[in-house]
Amino acid sequence: MSQLLKPLEVGNLKLKNRLVMPPMATSKAESDGKISHEILDYYREKSQGGYISLIIIEHSFIRQDGKASNQQLSVAEDSVVEGLKELANIIHGNGSKAVMQINHAGSATSSEVTGSEPVGPSAVPNPRRGNVPHELSIDEIKDIVNAFRDAAIRVKEAGFDGVEIHSAHGYLLNQFFSPLSNKREDEYGGNVFKRIRIHLEVIKAVREVVGEEFPILLRLGASDYMDGGSTIEDSKGAVKEFEKAGVNIIDISGGFCGYTVPGLAGQGYFAQLTQAIKQVVNIPVILTGGITEIHAAEELLVEVKADLIGVGRAILKDSNWVKKAVEALK
Repeated sequence: MSQLLKPLEVGNLKLKNRLVMPPMATSKAESDGKISHEILDYYREKSQGGYISLIIIEHSFIRQDGKASNQQLSVAEDSVVEGLKELANIIHGNGSKAVMQINHAGSATSSEVTGSEPVGPSAVPNPRRGNVPHELSIDEIKDIVNAFRDAAIRVKEAGFDGVEIHSAHGYLLNQFFSPLSNKREDEYGGNVFKRIRIHLEVIKAVREVVGEEFPILLRLGASDYMDGGSTIEDSKGAVKEFEKAGVNIIDISGGFCGYTVPGLAGQGYFAQLTQAIKQVVNIPVILTGGITEIHAAEELLVEVKADLIGVGRAILKDSNWVKKAVEALK
């Protein structure tokens, strides 16, 4: 049997195959972040036929000051839950599972978008945007941890199958993880175990409110690919702590300045990262990055580079990609 077509159970999350649609920003939400008809239509089309086992909804802001861009989806207040229920129901009705990714942009946003001064772990220029954020106090960090917790409650209330914590692509949790943007000298800065303190606090807070059975995923930018940035060695230490803290699936990406990294190309270009991560954890690992050919996806699983394969741009371009791919493997 094809490795891609094998089911996978993670707690009470039952996936019919190993194909995942990773989170991709659509900029289709209403101006206040609420669900729009365009978003419902988009996910209805992408989930048609239920060929994709798991759809991870695009990053959604947990607080107004963490909004990354205009028309970004919100999970910041209780009033969004009804619309999110509709989205979860559409995806479930088509036969796929759905997880929501929750995020705070930190200094990777602007006051034009948020209406307030950008915040970050340290008052140093953001490597991607150049703006200098307000350095978060310890009390302000606690408030953000609580905002992640509250967002996770809404995700569960809306009927999703799990929640993904975003720590990649240069957003706030990734800013704490990266030595490029985290120059703190308190308990939230320094070695990698201090730099992931906020991650562990978020995981703990989320787990306490969603319960033991609700899957928590964490997307990690496992290497900044920049001088002085985070490395795969940092990530190997971090993911072991995330697993101990209760994360059920690790979703690997890379690159501090977005998901495209100069010099990285080919089918599954983050495979070196996921292979290294797989050697130190027992939980499933998702590999995304440049995968456009189904046989390449199959080969990456056969070579034990990952447990789940994320296919983004190919599905974005062709909503029938997964249907054609699955039929080609049967």
